[in-house]
Amino acid sequence: MSAVFDLLRLSTVSLDVVAAQRGGALGIAQRQQVRLQQLLDAALRGSRLYQELVPAGTTAGTPLDRLPVVTRGQLMERFDDWVTDPRLRIDELRAFTADPERIAEPWLGRFVVWESSGTTGAPGIFVQDGQAMAVYDALEALRRSAPRPLAHWMDPLHLAERHAFVGATGGHFASQVSLQRLRTINPWIATTTRGFSIQRPVQELVRDLNDFAPTVLISYPTAASLLADEARAGRLRITPREIWTGGETLGPAVRAHIEDSLGGVLRNSYGASEFLAMGWECAHGHMHLNADWVILEPVDEQHRPVPPGVSPHAVLLTNLANTLQPLIRYELCDHVTVHAERCTCGSPLPVIEVSGRQDDALVMAGCQGGTVTLLPLALSTVLESDAGVFDFHLRQVDERTLVLRLPQQGEEARAALARGRAALQAFAIAQGLAPIRVRAELGRPVPRGRSGKACRIVARAG
Repeated sequence: MSAVFDLLRLSTVSLDVVAAQRGGALGIAQRQQVRLQQLLDAALRGSRLYQELVPAGTTAGTPLDRLPVVTRGQLMERFDDWVTDPRLRIDELRAFTADPERIAEPWLGRFVVWESSGTTGAPGIFVQDGQAMAVYDALEALRRSAPRPLAHWMDPLHLAERHAFVGATGGHFASQVSLQRLRTINPWIATTTRGFSIQRPVQELVRDLNDFAPTVLISYPTAASLLADEARAGRLRITPREIWTGGETLGPAVRAHIEDSLGGVLRNSYGASEFLAMGWECAHGHMHLNADWVILEPVDEQHRPVPPGVSPHAVLLTNLANTLQPLIRYELCDHVTVHAERCTCGSPLPVIEVSGRQDDALVMAGCQGGTVTLLPLALSTVLESDAGVFDFHLRQVDERTLVLRLPQQGEEARAALARGRAALQAFAIAQGLAPIRVRAELGRPVPRGRSGKACRIVARAG
């Protein structure tokens, strides 16, 4: 199986990424304007949906706040009218992403496809061509900070590194698709990079990581924190030089726990299914937005702009890299604060603070005594992938009891509850839990946090 890879485009973008990083804020703004015009031209030329939505006479100089806001549900409902390539059909893509054997397989031989989680209640499907992937590849490779540059002076190509990704590996998620794609492109990466499912029992995960002995650990903060617990207890015996985290909120206490217990330097990132590589921390510990390729507008509940430094209700994302599936003022329910002050590292890219998912890990009773920790992303993956339940609220009552809340009513709700209960109980057995009870709350809205995202998994108080 070949991979979607445009070497010429990657080389061109890489040179520009380096030049932009060395330039000033004016250069970033000029790149935004040129790329925004290209995006608008592509959308108005090939997307029937955007031909309806965008006011006549719109140019790159038109203030963005004069363009309409779009949502995932709205775009997915009109998917075939949204995309600029008529060969992309939602029914065929849904059938494709339903098959785990086809993860990272190029669609029609030329497109990369991944699906998002159902955090906002409507799972999405996102398609990238070789040009968009070249942008993501260049940003990932060139915008990461190097906290220990001398560590690689004898290994500049990092050929001695062993990368372990601990995450959701059973679906067409962006992280897993990207990992498999890189393994296909580079045979060396295929031997030195492995994925480990967070749905595995912890003792099996620890055993496999000990055997693999990664030098770079890639995961979510909650999963990395659980592995830090295992290291502190002496069961996990890996010594990574670096830990890369993303996808969830990372607080200072959790960061310190992970670094102290695993011994590596932690580097946090920000990305989404809608734009894979939005930001990485610099050597000064600040997150920088890749504003030459993505625009984020912090807004309040009425989609009015909020001043720099003020916490927004949501952000509106405009993806300047993907003209195949235009995202213009797309409501991304992340809590991202954009700061006006520049970082002392010298980068012209703006500094942002990100609050991502804040679901809890659940500590449940083990079948042989003691406790077992269930990671929130593993639980949400079980409900989404195994049960087909996307809009939910899972609350822990005690060490053996969970409450699954669904907003539906009637037969649809009862069927979803049965699937969710069966999937959770099977997962609990596989994880070594004592038998659990799953109570139901049907026909009640799912609570949402300040960011607008569903608060989906909540541990018991205390």
